[in-house]
Amino acid sequence: MNLQPPRVDLELDLEVIPHCINGLECLPSSGRYAPVFNPALGHPIAKVALGSVEDVGLAVAAAEKAYPAWSNTPPLTRARVLFNYLHLMQQHADQFAALLTREHGKTFADAQGEVARGIEIVEFACGIPHLLKGEFSDQISRGIDACSFRQPLGVVAGITPFNFPVMVPMWMFPIAIACGNTFILKPSERDPSASVLHATLLKQAGLPDGVFNVVQGDKIVVDALLEHPSVQAISFVGSTPIAEYIYSRGTANGKRVQALGGAKNHMVVMPDADLQMAVDALVGAAFGSAGERCMAISVAVAVGNVADTLVAALASRTRALKIDDGMADGAEMGPVVSAAAKQRIEGLIGQGSAEGATLIVDGRGFEVVGRENGFFVGGTLFDHVEPAMTIYQQEIFGPVLCVVRVADIASAIALINGHEYGNGVAIFTRDGGVAREFVRQIQVGMVGVNMPLPVPMAFHSFGGWKRSLFGDHHVYGPEGVRFYTRTKAVMQRWPNTASTGAEFAFPQLK
Repeated sequence: MNLQPPRVDLELDLEVIPHCINGLECLPSSGRYAPVFNPALGHPIAKVALGSVEDVGLAVAAAEKAYPAWSNTPPLTRARVLFNYLHLMQQHADQFAALLTREHGKTFADAQGEVARGIEIVEFACGIPHLLKGEFSDQISRGIDACSFRQPLGVVAGITPFNFPVMVPMWMFPIAIACGNTFILKPSERDPSASVLHATLLKQAGLPDGVFNVVQGDKIVVDALLEHPSVQAISFVGSTPIAEYIYSRGTANGKRVQALGGAKNHMVVMPDADLQMAVDALVGAAFGSAGERCMAISVAVAVGNVADTLVAALASRTRALKIDDGMADGAEMGPVVSAAAKQRIEGLIGQGSAEGATLIVDGRGFEVVGRENGFFVGGTLFDHVEPAMTIYQQEIFGPVLCVVRVADIASAIALINGHEYGNGVAIFTRDGGVAREFVRQIQVGMVGVNMPLPVPMAFHSFGGWKRSLFGDHHVYGPEGVRFYTRTKAVMQRWPNTASTGAEFAFPQLK
């Protein structure tokens, strides 16, 4: 079995996925391209433009030129553009989903769910006239009124990951542009086509040229955005090492930064839990999207005597997973995104076994008939995983579920709170008192009670704790509005009496 990345001749007649700058599709000034694979087939289906510093400069210039008019456009008018875009998104939802399956590998049903969650953010952003309302205080002192309101930042940028190429950018740009900013998107070069379709539909919706721009690329584009003095804010979702890099470099350059990093999400199964519900939840949350979710459950924490029964049920379900091309009928799990991801995941499985974890179901070497070159990894289940093991400490980002056994709920809470990540967590129990204390004591940003993926709706906000988030703001929802705007406070007095003369003492309200 060949685990090396396939060799690619980019001189082949492949579809070219371009930048979208100032309302136009354009090719890179650098002349550089990278292959875009269909992970189920294991061969390239397109090539994507890789941008340069000059390309970023063109996008920033377009966004700067568009900003004065767009920021002065009334919020209701901006919302009407987003309403048009919302309608177009609904019409093209399956087109987006098909692009996701083709370039990412997730099942078509899973891709449809991703698109639906992205659409919910647009629905929220359409309420921007209400969300931008400020505050007013009459007569705070004699003849003096005070007010505060929120104004946009300017040119802002989003750097987004491969695992949700439709939804994660939509965590950012609908709210950013609704607030009056102009936006530059740097999507993942692994599955970039959705970004071009976003740009196309936004233009059809009536968004002025330059308000939304796409610069495809790699680290060169990322660093150019971090360095450009006109970029006021950066939103990022990806791994923790890169999130930390984005945050430290961006803030050092005076930018506002929200950088969401990695995760090691646990699900606690109490002895009194509905076992069937817990197993269903674990299988879906661990193996959905081949585990390539920042909210995937990768650790099941079995409390007390539930462990043996839980592991037996999980083993049966893991072996029975329907793994296939994401477009195949009945597919429950597709391939991972790349040959490199497959190699890394299978290497970690081997390391887990070597370090002493019990490998119950081994997903290495999995092949799909007719798709033998695809980047498939079978569902994998470990038991007796210890906190010192690599597979417990690292984010595997693949279809690997680890079972850790603990004696009681206090031990479960201590285990989870001791991990460097704090993105999402869940508990399955019938005991309301246990659940309430768990919610209060756990040091994790998003908590599910008898729900494995506690992803907030668009009118709340999404974000983890500890090394799962760098910055003060979560994404989308009310936190998104706050991130993409800044508050201006105004005190005003109008002359209606004779001046009382200069005042040299610090002013006091009287």
